[in-house]
Amino acid sequence: MANGILVLVEHQDGRPKKTAFELLSKAVALGAGPVVAAVIGATGTDFTSTLASYGASRVYYATSGDLAQFQSGPWARALETIVRQADPAVVLASASPIGKDIMPRVATRFGSGLAADCTELSAAGGGRLKARRPVYAGKALIDVEIPDGIQFFSIRPNSFAVSAPDSSRSAESTAVGVTLTPGDHRARLIEVVKGASEKVDLTEAERIVSGGRSLGSAEAFKILDELATVIGAAVGASRAAVDAGYAPHDMQVGQTGKTVNPTLYLAFGISGAIQHLAGMRSSKVIVAINKDADAPIFQIADYGLVADLFQAVPALSQEFKKLLTH
Repeated sequence: MANGILVLVEHQDGRPKKTAFELLSKAVALGAGPVVAAVIGATGTDFTSTLASYGASRVYYATSGDLAQFQSGPWARALETIVRQADPAVVLASASPIGKDIMPRVATRFGSGLAADCTELSAAGGGRLKARRPVYAGKALIDVEIPDGIQFFSIRPNSFAVSAPDSSRSAESTAVGVTLTPGDHRARLIEVVKGASEKVDLTEAERIVSGGRSLGSAEAFKILDELATVIGAAVGASRAAVDAGYAPHDMQVGQTGKTVNPTLYLAFGISGAIQHLAGMRSSKVIVAINKDADAPIFQIADYGLVADLFQAVPALSQEFKKLLTH
């Protein structure tokens, strides 16, 4: 009988990503049965002791050659195989590009429901969970339950706190053989080109400093880089700034860019168009600085300042430096 929670562990550069620890911590806190982990493609790498310290009692590894790099078809087949072997009641994954790609495929194969891009999870009774997720570009929240079958949920990064690891915990590891079909290779990975930047991905950043078209140039974005360095943040941009050529598209926050969920979101010179709000409205604390006192961003900001960003940003950088050096 299906029981417990399975967490899909994403990894990068030979170690689990922070989202894995968030999901494992939440799975343990829910108390819905044993917590197990699924690792796909981490050839020659053993995460068992690390994942055990965050609550996993067993770690399933699918690491054949065709799984070494992410590919939709093979990875979906691998997750399906692990789910069939582990027989969980719940499957959790990050609402990352990988999670958004393969979770719907796997849920469909089990004839089950998927609640995507959730920001909260709680017990609903009877072994079922209730999820909360934003809808209508973040203007409303709805509660979702999956009444039958395996419950699949993808969770927005930074939604849950990471518990302190406990090194006294242990876990078993299980190798899982995956049989791929010709249909799993409808698309093949030819090459992975890694960007030169080592910056934290916006979707996983806990702090974000974001700028709008008011900065006026790509050169002006450097003042945001300085502030971001001081407070350990990633730098984002509005669509207007990206369209004007001030920032690359991979920095764009919004409905046609990246959806972010940081602990702190600092918006400089961003008016607050609905397209932008859709991508950052769920941020825990929103601080807006804009010369226009009527800018829509102030309606959702926790803290707002009507000021010239070219004066405010350097002043903030200096104050943060003072605070962080004492």
